[in-house]
Amino acid sequence: MGTVKVPPPVKFFASIIFNDSGILSEVETEMAGCIGPIEESTDFMPFSQSNYYAPEMGAGLMRRFLLFGPLLERDRLAEIKAATNVIEQAHASKGKRSVNIDPGYIAREQMVLGTTKAFSHRIYQGQGIFADLTLIYENGTYRSLPWTYPDYGGKELISLLNGWREKYKRTLRC
Repeated sequence: MGTVKVPPPVKFFASIIFNDSGILSEVETEMAGCIGPIEESTDFMPFSQSNYYAPEMGAGLMRRFLLFGPLLERDRLAEIKAATNVIEQAHASKGKRSVNIDPGYIAREQMVLGTTKAFSHRIYQGQGIFADLTLIYENGTYRSLPWTYPDYGGKELISLLNGWREKYKRTLRC
């Protein structure tokens, strides 16, 4: 029989896809209220990997990633994703979102995203939320899996996440 151990806390981050940078400050403040202070953010970058959000949110979408300061327990993923869904709805107009927020966490061994969509590799977390095993850490870097979204498997995002993993490891040592 194995010994039950609580895994170490993780570093949460979020991807924000948006069509109006004017609401971003308010959205980020609301997110910090439910996750914790923002430690780092990326510059705006075009979201051109998919047209999935275009019918709802329009063309010319932008994206930004946020890294949050505190280490939190992994089982907070469902609560955090549910909270970001509320933030999305609060900024919707006529039933259409102006912002899409995908929170996830960085652990030593993996990167996991929260989602409302079930799939074979997604594990139910409660509150209508699933954990998507998006990347695994192997041989010194995060690696994509057959189901990983192409943007998360790209060199730019893997490089960003590898850097944030190093920050996370340093925080764990403190």
